[in-house]
Amino acid sequence: MAGINLEELIAQQKNLQNILDNLMEGIIAHDMQRHILFFNRAAERITGFTRDEVIGRDCHTVFGNPFCGAKCSFCGQIELPDNFTQHSYTINATTKSGEVRHIEMSVTGMRDESQTIIGVLAAFRDLTDIISMQLKLGELTSFSGIIGRDRKMREVFEQIRNLAATDFAVHITGETGTGKELVANAIHDQSPRAGKPFVPVNCGALPEGLLESELFGHVKGAFSGAIRDKKGRFELAHGGTIFLDEVSELPRHMQVKLLRVLQEGTFERVGGEKTVTVDVRVISATNRDLRREMELQNFREDLYYRLSVVPVRIPALRERKNDIPLLATHFLKQAAQNGKKPATLSREALSLMMDYPWPGNVRELQNAVHFALVKSRYETIQPEHLPLELRKMTCAPARPGPECRLTKEMVVQALAQSAGNRSRAARLLGVGRATLYRFLDKNIDVS
Repeated sequence: MAGINLEELIAQQKNLQNILDNLMEGIIAHDMQRHILFFNRAAERITGFTRDEVIGRDCHTVFGNPFCGAKCSFCGQIELPDNFTQHSYTINATTKSGEVRHIEMSVTGMRDESQTIIGVLAAFRDLTDIISMQLKLGELTSFSGIIGRDRKMREVFEQIRNLAATDFAVHITGETGTGKELVANAIHDQSPRAGKPFVPVNCGALPEGLLESELFGHVKGAFSGAIRDKKGRFELAHGGTIFLDEVSELPRHMQVKLLRVLQEGTFERVGGEKTVTVDVRVISATNRDLRREMELQNFREDLYYRLSVVPVRIPALRERKNDIPLLATHFLKQAAQNGKKPATLSREALSLMMDYPWPGNVRELQNAVHFALVKSRYETIQPEHLPLELRKMTCAPARPGPECRLTKEMVVQALAQSAGNRSRAARLLGVGRATLYRFLDKNIDVS
């Protein structure tokens, strides 16, 4: 009888394995010591590792590092909380051949009869090709929390994906309000460092006297008010990413200290003698031209080349106007209160928003939506609910057909926004340069 039961059990196990081997999702199971107990065919196909190479081995050893990167629950002390149920997240996993794949992972605890967790079962699927196709076809309306579908934004999304697979320093440029921190955070979240700290620092907002202490920390008694040892932002970002916004605002002496961190990964706290070593990815950003700052001797050349290993430029909102309806709808949904239906934009209001040049970019668009929501009392937004500067800019963008009528007020505003650059002012107004020049010739006082 015992033999029959054993045969039945073996048959059941084989049937179960056949079932799991025919799933499109990869399945991996390991015990509390991370020893892999099961690895189906889809897992072999996705990772490039064979079942014989992984069964019985520590998953960290097999893959060379945690398969789940910084989101692994089995790094350090292996002890899961009793309420551990199911975790879902995305990771960038490296295959046996060194290729980086975008993986959607779902992890659940396996329990015995006493409900004690005795292992982990993970199901995962490869989204790399799906996301690539969606990006090419323009089907994605957002990526890693960033809203956009315009071709220029799809190029940024592709850059984020590529950069997430590396650990190079990245320098992000873009006008104020374009979302530089969002892009930096997306690079972090898509990288193996996801799950570790993302520490943003606004270099221009910190007083120069406190900047070194904020970045590198200080020891007790280093200066008046230093009543205890304090970690700096670089230590807090250990294992993760530090984002240095407005990096062009760093004074020269701080640029030297930052250069050392980038070169050696070491520094000393203010007033301290002990060398601190950190493992941090550095992403920087500025709305200035760092090359120009370098030529003016305001920014060190060696630091520039250390920071700008891979440059990323975020387009201004006026360069991707097709995203305005998408962004406005997103902000309206975000602002919907107590589960109420989001407010809507009238066609006339949206037309004004499409015509406006948005010098403050996405941040200004969000503020304009919130302003209009208050005036419209969260109902349909009409032109009169929009901020005054939008209602003034009534000229439509250049398109086939009669050109719109320019006014002195519109031209003065466009010239101010373009710092006197007439070609750029013409683009803001949506007219040809010849049209603007003719208007200026007849209205000499405008120029």
